[in-house]
Amino acid sequence: MILPLFSGLSAGLSLIVAIGAQNAFVLRQGIQRSHVAMVVAVCAVSDLVLIVLGVAGIGVLLDRAPAALVVIKWAGAAFLLVYGALAARRAVRGEQLDLPGDKPPGSRAAVLATCLAFTWLNPHVYLDTVLLLGSLAAAHGESGRWWFAAGAGLGSIAWFTALGAGARFLTSLFRRRAAWRVLDAAIAVVMITLAVLLLA
Repeated sequence: MILPLFSGLSAGLSLIVAIGAQNAFVLRQGIQRSHVAMVVAVCAVSDLVLIVLGVAGIGVLLDRAPAALVVIKWAGAAFLLVYGALAARRAVRGEQLDLPGDKPPGSRAAVLATCLAFTWLNPHVYLDTVLLLGSLAAAHGESGRWWFAAGAGLGSIAWFTALGAGARFLTSLFRRRAAWRVLDAAIAVVMITLAVLLLA
């Protein structure tokens, strides 16, 4: 029980703790304090669903349907390119963090749609979370694989919560326009690079 749980936690964190489109989005929302709880919940629950699907064996089906991954790849690349272009435009124009109440946050529906797109239009999430974690879980046997899934799920919840809640401590830094320019420029580079790598 302990070994599969710890293995799942380690594997889950090693895959999720990286500079990627989803993490950059969560970080930005956390700094802006815009629908943070919803964003964290959507990311964590989506990860849990994908982990369960992988451990349950759906990864085998996904592996046999390469056409589905091709569609997801192109849709994901297009989304990343658009979001990367928007981030690049923000970096050029520059912006500053408004004081709470100065400016209404983005609509809940818009933030939710963007968060879902970052999660479900990313082909790597199917390869990593469904196929890879599913394969690693299978090595722990019938009962151990679900402890592995629990560990991976725990890692996902802990990471997104820490990222979303911890971003508020960067608020003072992002009162400066230059800090936003650097963040948006970095986000643009990450998004466009990921899009190019997807299509390579």
